[in-house]
Amino acid sequence: MASSAAAAAATVMLGGKGSALSPAAVYAFSLGLAAPGIDPSAHKSLSTRAPSPQETPARLAAALAALAPAESRAAAAVLLNKLVLTSSDSASALVTAATVARLADSLDLAAALPLASRDEAAVAAATAPVAVALAALIDCCAAPLARVADAVAALSCEAARGDAAAFDVPASGDGLCAKDEADVAADIKVLVFGSKLVGAAGGVPAAATFAKVPALNGIFRQAVRALHVLVRIELNAPVKLGKRDAGETGEGKEEALVVLATQLARAVQALSKLSIARARLCAESIADAELREKLTGGVSVDDLKGMLDNVLIDSDAVSVLKGVYNHLLKFRDFLAWEAAVAMAVIEADSSIEKPQAAVENEAASVTEKPLAGGDKAKGDKKSKKKKTLGKGTSAVLMLLRDHVTNGSTVAAMNSASVAEWATSLSLLFDPKCPGLESLVEKVKEIVESNEVRRLPKIPKGTRDFGKEQMAIRERAFSIITSVFKMHGATALDTPVFELRETLMGKYGEDSKLIYDLADQGGELCSLRYDLTVPFARYVAMNSISALKRYQIAKVYRRDNPSKGRYREFYQCDFDIAGVYEPMEPDFEVIKVLTELLNQLDIGTYEIKLNHRKLLDGMLEICGVPPQKFRTVCSSIDKLDKQTFEQVKKELVDEKGISNETADEIGNLVKTRGPPLEVLMELRKEGSKFMNNVGSVAALNELEILFKALDKANAISKITFDLSLARGLDYYTGVIYEAVFKGAAQVGSIAAGGRYDNLVGMFSGKQIPAVGVSLGIERVFAIMEQQEKERNERQRCWCQFWERTLP
Repeated sequence: MASSAAAAAATVMLGGKGSALSPAAVYAFSLGLAAPGIDPSAHKSLSTRAPSPQETPARLAAALAALAPAESRAAAAVLLNKLVLTSSDSASALVTAATVARLADSLDLAAALPLASRDEAAVAAATAPVAVALAALIDCCAAPLARVADAVAALSCEAARGDAAAFDVPASGDGLCAKDEADVAADIKVLVFGSKLVGAAGGVPAAATFAKVPALNGIFRQAVRALHVLVRIELNAPVKLGKRDAGETGEGKEEALVVLATQLARAVQALSKLSIARARLCAESIADAELREKLTGGVSVDDLKGMLDNVLIDSDAVSVLKGVYNHLLKFRDFLAWEAAVAMAVIEADSSIEKPQAAVENEAASVTEKPLAGGDKAKGDKKSKKKKTLGKGTSAVLMLLRDHVTNGSTVAAMNSASVAEWATSLSLLFDPKCPGLESLVEKVKEIVESNEVRRLPKIPKGTRDFGKEQMAIRERAFSIITSVFKMHGATALDTPVFELRETLMGKYGEDSKLIYDLADQGGELCSLRYDLTVPFARYVAMNSISALKRYQIAKVYRRDNPSKGRYREFYQCDFDIAGVYEPMEPDFEVIKVLTELLNQLDIGTYEIKLNHRKLLDGMLEICGVPPQKFRTVCSSIDKLDKQTFEQVKKELVDEKGISNETADEIGNLVKTRGPPLEVLMELRKEGSKFMNNVGSVAALNELEILFKALDKANAISKITFDLSLARGLDYYTGVIYEAVFKGAAQVGSIAAGGRYDNLVGMFSGKQIPAVGVSLGIERVFAIMEQQEKERNERQRCWCQFWERTLP
């Protein structure tokens, strides 16, 4: 994106296989730094018939008068590229070789008119070449400034003695933060790493000014990237002429470019004001009052007044884009002025050690060697150690200083020399200057070397497993797999990411925790949130009517990491899909869960159990509207982590439930105890549940399940708990959750339930299913603690016998 126009080849080939027109090439064409060449393969599709002059499209004719020569050359290059990329549904209507030759020879949009065929006129009308060309110029100039703005902000932070803490970007309450904002903050911290200046003075104004940098520079990066993507598409998308395209005016393309360009202009407006503020902050530290006054008044925020309004008030796309381009050039001047002032402050401060090139450093080290006999040079004893810049900002300062001084010694500072530096730096920040690419690449090299984090670390919410942990993990996986296979389950593996549409609408309020991936090849994908939805998709996609499967794999949740809660973790799933005797698969799944937890030998546990239909019946009895059942369930599901008063506040304040209804819910969700006893209590005469159809059906199913579990001696660990809600939308029947009751506070260690409608969401054919998922990471934590305690006991016994034995 930041490639310099000056680096573009003298001849840029168009129309060849795999060739693409870049914004940098358009910029080079506009300045006459490059000439177009037509690939021989493109000539074959051009018509040699005599021209048949056509009327110039109205929007193109209107734009011509507003174009400067450089802009006209850029638009001509864009139109030329579109013409050689054109294909047609018609064998007779083609782009003429004559028009292509005129455009390639002159790069003058006016010289190509009138266009010589109907296809040419249709291409010119449909592709909006003038707007695309102007957007390409904006893109080419803005892209490198994203890096330059970060480097200049870092340099100003050094000069103003700002605090690097301003670049500590905190995550939001749900563990998220804006990626571009975080990237800017991280890059600037790398640039100033090692500095003895940042945080030395500064104060409140400096802190407030530099604290804005990550957010605003991040928004600028985002706006630049969005415009760049659209510009590349519009520059190189082939034109397929047919009935639909023949009537296109390109107005939609212009509007899209204007929207993105104006977003960029607003970011530039904010960055310009911030750049001026930082320049003044730097100048405040200059001791010379006269120079300080001149530098603080060197540029003014008044220069910005009306600029953005003038850009946005005109509805003409070409005028708007030209205005944004001029706005961007003004911002470039502001950045150059800020950099010049920061450099002047650093150069004038005798307490700062100035960075030197490697050759100069070697020379200095030779001259500063101690005298024979170990004596130091006279006066060295009293010399005061100077403060150093960050490694990154030192490299940036050397590049900027070499450019403005041509490698000569820095002269005495005055306002005239600073103004000269600013002019020189503004030219450096122009894409036609070869030095810009060197500067951008240097900044990129510095931030990617990442000396701030020389010691590597892993992302929040993840963990490494060493030898000891892997031994525990392998033992656990072996037990789990053997139990699954003993019950006749076959192994299944699914992709770690799914189409986003596969996952959306299945997890209720937890959908916000899904990790979305960047668009690759036109498909919107997300990392899997669990293994259940991919299993349902697999069953539907393969038209399976019955399957008993297990899967052990990693899942990903954009959660706020805490003890026992990770963003990447293993799940061990056992599911049964198909039609069976009532509650038969539900019984087997719960039996599998009890066998797993018993064989893993993690200690005391409890399996809380409820029924989704019973829960819905309870909400209906309390007067909750059906459309609010799922959202109320999400609140009830928090009762294992929050008090009822906290949940009630959420129900009333956020979800519109009345106090009376919330209190009635509170009374019912307190019901819990041994399954058969609670079942009897809920079915006794006069129970409100017996007057609710859904509740009666749920209680009948639970009676079958509880009797089967009792007969199998597997009911002692089960607690019938009406507060269990399970917030996921896809559950339709029995739901359950296993909780560890030992000293380690790890929360839920397994959960599951029946989901009869999930497969049907993908195929339209309902395949009932039920399953359980073991949260193995929390089980690992328990097993690791047990192993640690065993080792400690063994160590104590060894010490005891060593002391007692003779």
